[in-house]
Amino acid sequence: MLNPYLHVELSLLSFNERVLNIAMDNKVPLLERLRFLCIFSSNMDEFFEIRVSGLKARAQSQVASEGADGLTPNEALQHISEKAHQLVDQQYQILNEQVMPELKEHGIEFLHRSQWSDDQKRWLKNYFKREVLPILTPIRLDPAHPFPLTINKGLSIVVDLHDPERDDTHNIAVVPAPRALPRFVRLPEELCDKEYQYVYLSSIIHANIKKLFSNVEVLGCYQLRITRNSDLYVDLEEVEDLARTLEGELPSRLYGEAIRLEVSKQCPKRIINFLKQRFQIHSDYVYKVDGPVNLNRLTGLPDLVNRPHIKYPSFTPSIASYLGQQNDTFEAISNGDILLHHPFQSFAPVVDLIRQAASDPDVLVIKQTLYRTGADSVLVELLAEAARSGKEVTVIVELMARFDEQNNIATAQKLQNAGAHVVYGMVGKKTHAKMLMIVRRERQKLKRYVHLGTGNYHQGNTRIYTDYGLLTCNKEITSDVHELFMQLTTQGPNPELKQLHQSPFGIAHFFIEQVENEIANAEQGLPAKIIAKVNGLSSQSIVDALYKASQAGVKIELIVRGICTLIPGAQGISENIEVRSVVGRFLEHARVFYFENGNEEPLVYLSSADLMPRNLRNRIEQCTPILDDQLKAEIIDDLQQYLQDTENAWCLQSNGEYIKLISSEENSVNVQAQLLLKHSEDY
Repeated sequence: MLNPYLHVELSLLSFNERVLNIAMDNKVPLLERLRFLCIFSSNMDEFFEIRVSGLKARAQSQVASEGADGLTPNEALQHISEKAHQLVDQQYQILNEQVMPELKEHGIEFLHRSQWSDDQKRWLKNYFKREVLPILTPIRLDPAHPFPLTINKGLSIVVDLHDPERDDTHNIAVVPAPRALPRFVRLPEELCDKEYQYVYLSSIIHANIKKLFSNVEVLGCYQLRITRNSDLYVDLEEVEDLARTLEGELPSRLYGEAIRLEVSKQCPKRIINFLKQRFQIHSDYVYKVDGPVNLNRLTGLPDLVNRPHIKYPSFTPSIASYLGQQNDTFEAISNGDILLHHPFQSFAPVVDLIRQAASDPDVLVIKQTLYRTGADSVLVELLAEAARSGKEVTVIVELMARFDEQNNIATAQKLQNAGAHVVYGMVGKKTHAKMLMIVRRERQKLKRYVHLGTGNYHQGNTRIYTDYGLLTCNKEITSDVHELFMQLTTQGPNPELKQLHQSPFGIAHFFIEQVENEIANAEQGLPAKIIAKVNGLSSQSIVDALYKASQAGVKIELIVRGICTLIPGAQGISENIEVRSVVGRFLEHARVFYFENGNEEPLVYLSSADLMPRNLRNRIEQCTPILDDQLKAEIIDDLQQYLQDTENAWCLQSNGEYIKLISSEENSVNVQAQLLLKHSEDY
């Protein structure tokens, strides 16, 4: 019998494969294909740091199975190893056989040591002496100099030496590459026959390695990179000061258990065996790569070269038409709810709202949740300015936002120094809800304005992530947001809400109730349909509810970017369910729920939560209805466009495989391009 659930980690690996496939698409501009190779590299880093390390821990604890999918952790790890090795080999094949040769045709070239001219050699030799040598620490191994503690994802060079007076173990040296050094260097134009010629740092070190080991013979140099377990383990019940505890724990992320070993393809077997023994890594976790061990370091290249014809066309996000020419954002919101669709529409109205609130004498209170903001955030500066001007500013900063902990600690300190009230959310529950509330005195009464979003308050992300934001002063919605902020600061139970739904548990209950309503409508012969657009779907209770709805005749269309454990189109289980993943220029991030609702008005909700256990059980999340008919129609139209995409869409099959949709050039539909045309006059 078919197991009706896919494995979470294998599903995520499948998403990474779809990202890699963009780098193979000749219709994608060349420098963007390189960028997607880098994104794939970054995604795989996190996959090993978090997902594979978690599976290994469960395997070592003898956990019998990985949930309903039926695979044991060891079985899943074996599948992952086979697929990941295949994908990494494919990644470097694309780099070496497609992307790099084509970049050379456009005057962008990475030179191997054998290609350096005499003038280039002299310049690079001086560069090494001036910029590299002073900060290198080469370590030749012996009993007094053990293998250095290599940092997570840091580049090192392992050097194979020949010294007849020492045994093989002590004929090895390690040269850690300081992170302060750029991983590739541009050669001066006057020394080049192409406009952009670069050399990898590893090549510069390799070419000058004899200066570091002048008394022995150097047989070879090979890149080395270790990926380590990066999950932070903090017992929240035993912690008195979370910020201080995290500051103490963050360094351990750099030196966690070794999970993956990447080495140059040419590295001798005896050295690989030595490294495997040193890092206690099985052969399944060794990746021999034909190129830079960290392609993510090339992610900045497209921005360094002036080649607009091999990049995506630039665009200017539009200003939502609801704002018109009004300079007063409060007045604009008072005239009706405002929907923002990023990156096609600008995030500037949200920034302007906070800027106006910070200087408005009638504004008394500003409350906001911050999950990820980015370094040097304008929003943080405006909140600090508002606090310094005497307004009551309360900010819920999520210190446990993975890989943003250090930045969020600094953000919290900056806001506290400005006089803001900083709260770290609820014990044991990450605050993932995206909420902003402003309380303003108008005509002797207090009035609330709120922004609710599907994405973070991170201006950089709003240019590359697709998200929705709602600006409203609806009394019931703003009252609900007030209750949620009260819960976050008082550590109280889930409040009674009029319009919003909240996790933990509330969003799951609400979603299943609506699914049951669609089932009842289908059984009565009424219109019944569900559309959900999310980043991940792995909640078994939600999956089971959708299976039940499918069997009752409810049409279900799911747009799931990444993890999806539901199997569509399975006979007798999910014949009425279709699942597609849209992977394109922008990272699909919006969470939207649509319910046909029989002969009544359809229901449309925006949410900060994915349909995954962590979001539904272990996080503070919000889900808000769209009450304005015009805005509701816009979102429904957007969903229909996503369901018509043929250029970036992959359809999940009943065997668990994703198939890319193929259409003729004249019938091709790219939803992201269509939305750019819809919202931006400059595209």
